[in-house]
Amino acid sequence: MDFENFRNQVSASSLLNGFSQFLPYMIIIAEFLIVGLLCYRKTRTTGLIGSFVLMLIFTGYIALLLRTNKNLPCSCGGILEKMSWHQHLYFNIGCVILSSIALGLNLRYSRPAD
Repeated sequence: MDFENFRNQVSASSLLNGFSQFLPYMIIIAEFLIVGLLCYRKTRTTGLIGSFVLMLIFTGYIALLLRTNKNLPCSCGGILEKMSWHQHLYFNIGCVILSSIALGLNLRYSRPAD
C-alpha cells in the first residue's frame, strides 16, 4: 500500500540492500502475476505454486532476519503492523501451511474425471 516505505525498508535490510533497486518492483510484479494466475481455472495450479513459493521465501527471510539481525525493518500494514516479528513468522508459517493445503486440494479436485 505504501510502496515508497516498502522500498526504503528493503534498502534498510542488510540482507537485501544489494537488491534494493529492482527487488521491490519484482515482488510487486510477481504478486500481480500470481493474482492473475489464480483467477483462471487453467492457470490456478501455477498461481497456487507461485503463491506457496513466494510465501515460503518470505517466511525463510523472516526466520533468517530473526537469527541474524537486531534491527528489523518492517513495512507491513494493517494487522501485521501490530505483530511482533515472531508473531509475523508464525502467521507466515500458517499461510504457508494453508497455501500447501489449497494446492493439494486444487490438485485433487481439478483433475478431469476418468
